[in-house]
Amino acid sequence: MAFNTGTAMLDAVVLSVVSQEANGTYGYKITQDVRTIMEISESTLYPVLRRLQKDSFLETYDQEYAGRNRRYYKITANGMIQLDSFRKEWVEFRKKMDFIIMGVPLD
Repeated sequence: MAFNTGTAMLDAVVLSVVSQEANGTYGYKITQDVRTIMEISESTLYPVLRRLQKDSFLETYDQEYAGRNRRYYKITANGMIQLDSFRKEWVEFRKKMDFIIMGVPLD
């Protein structure tokens, strides 16, 4: 993708991916899900996960899987509030981009 994916965009995508799993999801799966829409490395993703956790948007728990502990990330109530805010901003941003790039009239 030629467009820059800034911090807010990446936060919105990660929160959205995590929110889709009621019991949470783990880092590798988050990376794979995010890669369906943008290129991202695990070395980029894990600092984002730690920051979102520090900001109380995600919480973690460990669970055994195949004899090893796997860390799961789950969205918090604050994370859902932030995600809702990102979604509202996205709708407005997309309308403006469609106007400029595609010539779609603003509502």
